[in-house]
Amino acid sequence: MEIKVLGSGCSKCQHAIASIEEMSRQTGIPCDIIKVQDPAEIKRLGATATPAVVIDGKLVHNGHVPTRDEVAGWFVPAGLTLLRRPTRHLFFTGKGGVGKTSLSTATALALADGGKRVLLVSTDAASNLDEMLGITLANVPTPVPGAPGLWVLNIDPDTAAESYRRRVLAQMGAAASDGERATVREQLSGACTTEIASFDEFASLLSDDSSAYDHVVFDTAPTGHTLRLLSLPKAWSGFLEDNDRGASCLGPHSGLKMQEVHFKAALAALGDAARTTIVLVTRPDKGAINEAEHACEELRALGVDNQRLVVNGVFQASDPSDAVACAIAELGRQALEALPASLRALPQDRVPLRAFDTVGLPALRALLAPAAAADHAAELAAELAAELAGGSAAASTASTAAAEPVLSQGGLDALADQLAAAGHGLIMVMGKGGVGKTTVAAALALGLVRRGKSVHLSTTDPAAHLAATLAGEVPGLLVGRIDPEVETQRYIDKIMAAKSPALNEQERALLLEDLQSPCTQEVAVFHAFSKVVGEARSAFVVLDTAPTGHSLLLMDATGAYHRQMVREFAGHAGARIVTPLMRLQDASYTKIVLVTLPEVTPVSQAAALQDDLRRADIQPYAWVLNKSILASGTHDPVLAARMTGERKQMARIAGGLAERLFVLPWRSKAPVGVAELSELVTAP
Repeated sequence: MEIKVLGSGCSKCQHAIASIEEMSRQTGIPCDIIKVQDPAEIKRLGATATPAVVIDGKLVHNGHVPTRDEVAGWFVPAGLTLLRRPTRHLFFTGKGGVGKTSLSTATALALADGGKRVLLVSTDAASNLDEMLGITLANVPTPVPGAPGLWVLNIDPDTAAESYRRRVLAQMGAAASDGERATVREQLSGACTTEIASFDEFASLLSDDSSAYDHVVFDTAPTGHTLRLLSLPKAWSGFLEDNDRGASCLGPHSGLKMQEVHFKAALAALGDAARTTIVLVTRPDKGAINEAEHACEELRALGVDNQRLVVNGVFQASDPSDAVACAIAELGRQALEALPASLRALPQDRVPLRAFDTVGLPALRALLAPAAAADHAAELAAELAAELAGGSAAASTASTAAAEPVLSQGGLDALADQLAAAGHGLIMVMGKGGVGKTTVAAALALGLVRRGKSVHLSTTDPAAHLAATLAGEVPGLLVGRIDPEVETQRYIDKIMAAKSPALNEQERALLLEDLQSPCTQEVAVFHAFSKVVGEARSAFVVLDTAPTGHSLLLMDATGAYHRQMVREFAGHAGARIVTPLMRLQDASYTKIVLVTLPEVTPVSQAAALQDDLRRADIQPYAWVLNKSILASGTHDPVLAARMTGERKQMARIAGGLAERLFVLPWRSKAPVGVAELSELVTAP
């Protein structure tokens, strides 16, 4: 951007220039600084006193040395620079909780407001777009009221899978027997069928199926699941090239072949910088930045180099005397200063932390508004809170104050005490991406060890941050990981060892070829998960799960296996089976801990996950509210507005969502390492 500093060149003007140069370096946003000293030109530009500042032709400052916060405000982009020359496909990805849905939706809305026809697509099984936009999501494009030109499509996994099954069965022709059709339908009942069917829908949108729209904006699942999705075209194309016979868990090979063109076209579109932009979203947080760096490298390995970075939720303290606000701002500044070279090299946008939740069209439009709009953020937040609550913001705040102490049963130390009393069992820590599941799981595992228990701490998350969070070894604590690649190879070796002796060389080659199918991984991960679940019969197993959508697919596989076992044992008198699903349903064996943040979206998704679990006859044991700032004492206007929202969410939880709630306060030092995590489960 072009910045003109108007003045005589005195020390005040030099100070203003130095502040601008420093902020440009800190934010990574380049600018051209032009000194204007001619009195006539200064007057023409509208300045009445100096030093004054003109940015891109607009007078933004007049008559005194600008403060650091004023200068910082000039470097907050008016929207995203990627909107200046947007490609047809915009693909938002990143760690859970960084704001992908908010930013992708706000971007789609901005494009539609600019007169474009836009389709916003969710590939996340746990999407909250319905709440954000106030509409019912469907597997067909749905217009958004109040936003002409914007349609929303949710790729529903179950609907996509059923559509896929019908297409494959239709290819079998009239000569196929009922038995053959039943066999194929059974083959198409697994979680991997759901995954590839969802990808088939996604691939269609990267082709001519979306030609009615100027732009297609994708709101994706958290990074690990999204990378799996993006790797599918390459994996399946290779499998199809090497395998021209037989069947897989996706049905007859002919059914797969009909997808091959889709796969290759999708891969080509993803890597075409003229058509597609991959937007890596992060927050000024070390963990989120590390995951963005990992995604950047993984995407490049897939041949997808057309990436850019958006840092969401950048916070600057407005009062130097507010210790909490300054500590939060400093943590963010340090994280951004240490931005890895691979991310620093990408085109970059930064979006400030807003005082309001991004629910509703006004808030979504305000998210990418110019910096000046931040002055009205607190007022907007109050109006939105009152509107959503059906009354005044003050009444909402008053109603929550009395509810807080009644509901909360203490911190993680109290939860660890309750869990330890069982002696053994499975503890599954679940929730939306980015809410702190790994921190809570690691802390609870340490708390149980401190209470004399033997503990196996593991994770099903493809992003797997357990080792980095613990950063040390503890006697009595076994730390593991269900690694998809390791488990897949172990599963293949096991099947080959069991079946090879009865096969000839050609049959062994065919079996190994079929086992190279990418969906073998889903089966292998489920078997590893089942084994870990069984270990809780004699010890504690604490399982840090993948973000909600991916975990639900694993739960679907668990349910499918249960139904298969029940069918196989039906009619066997005296036979008794105990499936993993039955163990999850046993409240004396399994305790589900749902983790959330004190914000609308995480609480809504925790509630939706709880509903899904209850439909499977699994009752969550407790909720953990992470990063609470209610007791911090901050008076920063942005944080104070967010505290109003936190009180509202506390009231919502108190209204019947959780039987037990434990609160984890915000900490100025990240809970990383054995010492810091142990503090979370130690009584004050």
